[in-house]
Amino acid sequence: MCSFHMPKTPTILAIESSCDETSAAVVHQGKVLNNIIATQTIHENYGGVVPELASRAHESNIVPVVDSALQKAGINKHQLDAVAFTRGPGLLGSLLVGTSFAKSMALSLDIPLIAVDHMEAHAMSHFIDQPFPRFPFLCLTVSGGHTQIELVEDYLEMKVLGMTRDDAVGEAFDKIAKLLGFPYPGGPLLDSEAQKGNPEAFRFPSTEVDGLDYSFSGIKTAVMYFLQDSVKSDSGFIQRNLPDLCASIQHTLIDMLLKKLVNAAKQHRIKQVAIAGGVSANSGLRERISELAETLGWEIYIPDFQYCTDNAAMIAITAHFKYLKGEFASLDISPDPRLGH
Repeated sequence: MCSFHMPKTPTILAIESSCDETSAAVVHQGKVLNNIIATQTIHENYGGVVPELASRAHESNIVPVVDSALQKAGINKHQLDAVAFTRGPGLLGSLLVGTSFAKSMALSLDIPLIAVDHMEAHAMSHFIDQPFPRFPFLCLTVSGGHTQIELVEDYLEMKVLGMTRDDAVGEAFDKIAKLLGFPYPGGPLLDSEAQKGNPEAFRFPSTEVDGLDYSFSGIKTAVMYFLQDSVKSDSGFIQRNLPDLCASIQHTLIDMLLKKLVNAAKQHRIKQVAIAGGVSANSGLRERISELAETLGWEIYIPDFQYCTDNAAMIAITAHFKYLKGEFASLDISPDPRLGH
């Protein structure tokens, strides 16, 4: 890659296709110019993401999404200095679409290729808009596929301090929401309903594991049996108590998340705390972490809503820093669905 001309203020096209959202963004001189996202609605009919349908939708969406990102940025493809893509983790078929497109574009334009770790990008999303966190800081990354606490020591330098041993918290939200009768994706709907309920109305057990790791499979099972037993004696129980059920379940899940985060902050003596990932859009989590910040003297960083779910803007800003370090990928690179595991 040393034969490439290396401008100090690069213009990079970034592509995100790890799951069910096709996204493209352009970053110029470290400033993200746009963030185009095409959401796939077909999965609502199946109660979850269908990998085969997701990859087909990416194939249909990627050209218009990339074209829109370039046009809205006022950038010609020949002005690009690099192309970045999500290497993983994610669904293999979905990742293949983004990887293949990015490799082909980089080859045809004779510009560098940059591979980005999706989880690393979630933490780096805090450098899209100011104020930026100072190093070191903790980042609680919470999504449908992952839950982990990271110690971010510098750009592109982070350590995983704790992670879920089974289900991600976002998966727990969605699957419990399904038990309550919400359509997919139910997590945001559960959050909306929870705002109308009493978080102390019902008690649900939380799973305790060693260290800073998490486990969310137990609460799903506990809620399932609780609802089954309640409905046996009262068929209208769920509908009549829906706001309180949602508020109580959400309160328990957030308690589990924040207890470990507080422990991590104490262990590492850190006051700079950030959240990222799809579940960081949850209103209850945002409210509770803001309350903790006042109590514990934290400086907290919460991304704009558009940078919480899977998006290319976070891939773009990560690629910017990788470009400055000269971290380029070979054209024979393959996607890695289990990257970060």
